[in-house]
Amino acid sequence: MEKLLKYIHSLTEFSNKSWALLQPALSKKQFNKNEYLLEEGALCQSLFYIETGYCKSYYQLDGSIKNTGFFFENDIATNINSFGSGEKSKFNIIACELLEVVIFDKQKLFEAARQSLQIEALGRNCIRLFASKQEEFSTIFKLYTAQERLAYLEAHHPEMLQRVSLTQLASFLGVARETLSRIRKRRTLK
Repeated sequence: MEKLLKYIHSLTEFSNKSWALLQPALSKKQFNKNEYLLEEGALCQSLFYIETGYCKSYYQLDGSIKNTGFFFENDIATNINSFGSGEKSKFNIIACELLEVVIFDKQKLFEAARQSLQIEALGRNCIRLFASKQEEFSTIFKLYTAQERLAYLEAHHPEMLQRVSLTQLASFLGVARETLSRIRKRRTLK
């Protein structure tokens, strides 16, 4: 949990006492490739801090998978709407490779936050970062063409292009795999 503690310190001041109070809310778990962290229709009761590996969020529409996000090392994966409101999840979160996470249990996290302002601040910061990332991707989809979205990912999220398959990336960018291949080919010819 050393990586997690380092991550926490990058977000907020955090004392040894707060770290001790947070421990009951934390558990480590390993997920195999294609194992679900969260399934559509379930309530999201956790935040997942990614130590190693990556996962994705997606939903199915008319038998087609629509990828909505990818989460890599030092990211928090969750369904923010379900986690916050208690509504059932409208999408899945699944491991894309062997995945090691630290799970923050919602109820125990809230109990710990009532005992420590630093834990409360940590929770707010994690949610803020998650929401910022969602807004970032929402904005690029509203404002950029598929080619511009690819260029944005190359500049700002190169790990995604290095680790995510072309098919999954095309789904995330909202284009057919063939279209993404043509865009990439045109860019390399320039």
